[in-house]
Amino acid sequence: MNPLPALMVAPNGARLTRADHPALPVTLPQIIETARACAAAGADGLHLHLRDSKGEHVLDAGLYDEALAALGRAVPGMAVQITTESRGLYDPAFQRALPLQTRARLVSVALREITADGDIAAARRMHMAARARGIAIQYILYDASEMMALAHMLGPGEVSDPRLQLLFVLGGHDGRDATPAMLAPFLTSMAEAAISPDWMVCAFGRAETDCLIAAHAAGGKLRVGFENGFWMRDGSLARDNAARVGEIRRLTAQPPLGNTDTALRSKAG
Repeated sequence: MNPLPALMVAPNGARLTRADHPALPVTLPQIIETARACAAAGADGLHLHLRDSKGEHVLDAGLYDEALAALGRAVPGMAVQITTESRGLYDPAFQRALPLQTRARLVSVALREITADGDIAAARRMHMAARARGIAIQYILYDASEMMALAHMLGPGEVSDPRLQLLFVLGGHDGRDATPAMLAPFLTSMAEAAISPDWMVCAFGRAETDCLIAAHAAGGKLRVGFENGFWMRDGSLARDNAARVGEIRRLTAQPPLGNTDTALRSKAG
């Protein structure tokens, strides 16, 4: 399976529009233009949200495959991860089926969404089917306590596999601004579970940059972009997604201060 890219851009998300920021990409041509600029600025991955003809969030296997092909031509060195975010429009069964219906090799799923109907067995079957096809599922965790639910769903062998991909969300769409201190419970949960997954952090709000710097220092990978915040570290409004990518690339150009194991031992002991 493909590992997570080191620096992924999330340029739009499912909720925001160009009324929120004029450089937020909505159409596929805008997403491709943004992908090129962000790749030049240092991003090696893109988290893909698509919109329908009315600009609304959409999950559609055919549209995803069209976008993946177009992005593959435009930015062949950039990994592209699709989302299964429901936005209140899609049920868990639909979300669980989608990863197996596209050509995507990287897929993001929210644990709480794909298990919202209580069908844990179906969610595990999705995971195992994706694994068999070489599709990497990244589980979004909004709270460190969800680590236990994920371990219960996957079982000891799968949750301890170092290829397991996780995204830790700091802050949220509900207006909660992230702080670097919000990372600590996730690090503690990994230590308590004795796992070393392929993990990444995204952070909402004006402290996005400082949160990502903290995650980098702890050995994590990074997701940055307008889905999570529009602000540069100095508080100014970012010109575009590439500006956010460029700032994070510059500030994390050196190797992490410690590897994940060192960070976890520090947090655990």
